Amino acid sequence: MDRNSGPVEGVEHPDHRVEFHLSPGDVEAVRFGISPGHELAHAVRVLRRPAAHPLQWGWLRAVRDRLPRDDFALLATVVGDDGYLPDFLTTAPRWDLTPEIELDELRAAPLDPMRVDFGKMVRRSAGARQQALREMREHPARARGMIADAWAAVWDAALSPVWPQLERLLRADVAVRSRTIATAGIASMAGDLHPQVSWGGGAVRVALRRHSEQVDCRGGGLVLVPSVMSSWGCMVLTEPPAQPTLFYPARGVTAGWARDSADIAAALGALLGAVRGGILLAAGTARTTSQVAVDAGIAVSTASHHLAVLRGAGLVTSERDGARMLHLRTPLGEAMVGAVL
Repeated sequence: MDRNSGPVEGVEHPDHRVEFHLSPGDVEAVRFGISPGHELAHAVRVLRRPAAHPLQWGWLRAVRDRLPRDDFALLATVVGDDGYLPDFLTTAPRWDLTPEIELDELRAAPLDPMRVDFGKMVRRSAGARQQALREMREHPARARGMIADAWAAVWDAALSPVWPQLERLLRADVAVRSRTIATAGIASMAGDLHPQVSWGGGAVRVALRRHSEQVDCRGGGLVLVPSVMSSWGCMVLTEPPAQPTLFYPARGVTAGWARDSADIAAALGALLGAVRGGILLAAGTARTTSQVAVDAGIAVSTASHHLAVLRGAGLVTSERDGARMLHLRTPLGEAMVGAVL
């Protein structure tokens, strides 16, 4: 499996495009996922070429002095600068994928496919990087452990401190896109994803720089994955047995996206009031009324009142789960939180 062969970043070309063909009217053919590993890989690329990524400068200033030098160098050797990412470095994107799960799967990556990936990277590289990759290919078990340790160290230094903000942006984007599908259809959603993406002939079309392909997603569907770190353009994953996947820049990414959660809470508080703003900010995970009350430091009756106001404004939804009532942000609530990032 060549999990990321074919992902091509950047400039649109009128003669090159990948078309993901879907079943007519099949809303379930399109699913959304998130990919912490994809974000980390592109964070490494941003750190290697900061001048090309002005939307990440606020984040860069905060993290560049705390990077573990040797671990970053090893991970940068594996990630490289071009569109190719080795299969073993990231797992299939899905809605509930966490950094911890991604790292566990990297530590358990099968060795034979890793050798194949290293071989492909060796052919695409030269000089010192090529030699380092050749040695990894010869000793894949040792390489796997070293890469996983480097992944963990760089994640802890570079993305873990801002993962709550980054994840909110990703989930806010998914919420808005999902709502568009429900209210206006797949064609409308696809046409608004990115200038490189359009809809026509029952297919999601992605204009790329040097890759053309027809991909039949009927029966299997297409996974759409927003990204904060690869904010410059789209990438695709097309080769079986991987699920056809389109990575696209998340909406609402500004130079201030990585600011502290306290600043975000203050912005929401100025709009909604401090307590309601805090409740909305924490509502990315379903919680009971009692949990909301404890987290906010208020009485259950007061929490019920604030939740009713937020629900009436369309910012949270409340659904019964047995004897419990669970409260979660709506797509509108996700959009509001994402807008202040």
